[in-house]
Amino acid sequence: MQVFKFGGASVKDAAGVKNLAQIVQNHAKDKELLIVVSAMGKITNKLEELTWAFVRGDENTHQLFEDIKAFHFNIINELFEDHKNPVYNDVANTFVEIEWLLEEEASDSPDYLYDQIVSIGELVSTRIVAAYLNQVGCFSIWTDARGYIKTDNTYREANVLWDKTEQEIQKHLPSFLEQGIVVTQGFIGGTSENFTSTLGREGSDYSAAIFCACLNAESMTIWKDVPGVLNADPKWFDETEKIAQLSYHDAIELTYYGATVIHPKTIKPIQNKGIPLYVRSFIQPEAEGTAITTTQTPLPIPSFIFKVNQVLISIFPKDFSFIIEENLSHIFDVLHRNRVKVNTMLNSAISFSVSVDNDEQKIKQLIADLSESFKVKYNSGLELVTIRYYNQQTIDRVTVNKDVLLEVKSRHTCQMVMKDKA
Repeated sequence: MQVFKFGGASVKDAAGVKNLAQIVQNHAKDKELLIVVSAMGKITNKLEELTWAFVRGDENTHQLFEDIKAFHFNIINELFEDHKNPVYNDVANTFVEIEWLLEEEASDSPDYLYDQIVSIGELVSTRIVAAYLNQVGCFSIWTDARGYIKTDNTYREANVLWDKTEQEIQKHLPSFLEQGIVVTQGFIGGTSENFTSTLGREGSDYSAAIFCACLNAESMTIWKDVPGVLNADPKWFDETEKIAQLSYHDAIELTYYGATVIHPKTIKPIQNKGIPLYVRSFIQPEAEGTAITTTQTPLPIPSFIFKVNQVLISIFPKDFSFIIEENLSHIFDVLHRNRVKVNTMLNSAISFSVSVDNDEQKIKQLIADLSESFKVKYNSGLELVTIRYYNQQTIDRVTVNKDVLLEVKSRHTCQMVMKDKA
């Protein structure tokens, strides 16, 4: 039994859905298959825009919603000649969930509303994919991930309740897999109150890993628009190299530091079960891609990870005393309460510095909260470069015309927070 995950780029249009179906047809002949599908193209961004417009009470809220519906029905019209195909009603009924919300004023918390609205992208895309697979002769069963991935109610970044999730998945999905291809959603889960929750942006990889681990799958494959895991993002480097094989440990390190090819939480569930993960190209599906396995071999080449729009926050005791464990505990409590993830940090005798993503609302509140107990300075508009298996040559390569504001080195990893020289 295998698990395939298809991201938004793979189903951005009708041609993408057809290509997905061809890949599935080529692999579903001999083995049971569960596929996890993201929202189509950039629809998650559009649904986020709709959510915030609704929360603010903007006049264009309904027009944004109509545009989102039109995008999907245009794809359906290209895929299905028969307008009596049930997919038309299935998709229309799914959009009704948003219509009910938009009829009222936005009185619930923004994070709750976000999950109820943005999750529709995955529900609609999987309806379309499942219907198309059935049309081309691949019998598929659409299933609602909210009934299987059980979470707490930390909306927008829900925590998986593993025992309940494993119980629900093992109770129902094996019998479905015996009948045909199971099509389900990434990114979304369900609370005990039957409200929709989401696992964080780009969380579809994580969803696939959850299904994979709970079903003790033979392997998991993520289908991307790149040939595999590269040693750098092509938008930052003109020349990149594909890494043919990667250890779980190095994959966790790379994703933790911000490599976007795989969601950070994806690796651990499948590592616990020793399940190999393959990253392959839906553009060249016959190519081998990258295998992430139990290998102990270190990366053969240095890998570079760039994170832009960083804020470097430096925290000092107001009385010029030392930064001690009690201060650090308080600082991390404030970071946790504001749901701000630290990308790198450095501690000295009288200061503590962190580099974080510049989420304007979160950072403004974070600095205000920290300023109650500490003196706080910060710089914005910075970039964080992480080099895994670095040497001086690789450091020199990325620091040309840069001022390095913070540098942290361990045995295998170097992180630098930088800005352009004036």
